[in-house]
Amino acid sequence: MPSLHSMENIVVTGGAGFIGSNLTLTLQRRYPSARITVIDDFRSASFKNLEGFRGDVIAANLVDVDLGYYIDASEVDAFFHLASITDTTDHDQYRQTHDNVESWRSILNHFAGEKAALVYASSAATYGIGGGINHVDAPLRPANVYAFTKVQLENLAARYAADFPSQKVIGVRYFNVYGPRETHKGQPASMIYHLAQQIRAGKSPRIFKYGEQKRDFVYVDDIVEGTILAATKQIEGAFDAKKFPRRVFNLGSGEARPFNDIITILNATLKTDVKTEYFDCPFPFYQPHTEADLKETTAAIGYKPSFTLESGIADYFKSGWLVPA
Repeated sequence: MPSLHSMENIVVTGGAGFIGSNLTLTLQRRYPSARITVIDDFRSASFKNLEGFRGDVIAANLVDVDLGYYIDASEVDAFFHLASITDTTDHDQYRQTHDNVESWRSILNHFAGEKAALVYASSAATYGIGGGINHVDAPLRPANVYAFTKVQLENLAARYAADFPSQKVIGVRYFNVYGPRETHKGQPASMIYHLAQQIRAGKSPRIFKYGEQKRDFVYVDDIVEGTILAATKQIEGAFDAKKFPRRVFNLGSGEARPFNDIITILNATLKTDVKTEYFDCPFPFYQPHTEADLKETTAAIGYKPSFTLESGIADYFKSGWLVPA
């Protein structure tokens, strides 16, 4: 863990959302003397996710907000940009592209030439629907507008890094994240959350025929750890941008698991024995297989996932967020 003085002033966009709130509360525990500011417009977030948060909350849309009014760029040590329209079934191309891309452009302009370590959330959706192991240098083939916007974030960051070579900026491609504080998401919440609710309600869990599709399901605690590492390694000077000029890395479990495994694990966790209902997949752009290649991630920032699917679901259940009382 880096020295505490290296993270004295921290900003998290999307900090009231699923991953953002877990990141924010972890940062608060890890750096208790740090000034932490959350920026969130609460369109796809919940105040309940920030229970116990002692920092500042700015309720604003990043596209419209005057960052300079709230944030002195010269004082920020780490800026985590997780705010985004994340619903992959949202087909409003203008809204998604405008909000996701222009907010990031504004942030990059605000921090140009400053000391802050920038970390932004990209996505495994950028790889498209080809399947197989996902290597960071593979061609990107976004199959929906959400993925397209994430490619644009990476393009903007690459241009920014070229213009300001000493600038600290890293993108992390999140795979299929699940865990506490995703309840508010509704339909975009993880498959694991939705299947648990179906089983809890006494219904048959429904998955696409015939449950053989594979995903890299990664527990949110691992995602948070990798995201923090992306900042601290830059702050400590331990990240070699010349060796990893792409500055984009996968964050996943490194293992693809079939959908059927989730049903098996949930039945064991919830002490049930429900049968699966299979149905046709209605999405033409659905990824049949995701699997994060983590070799570069481990080499660049030291990330190694700690949770298997079994231990992640067990911890999720223990937290009380998977099956609320």
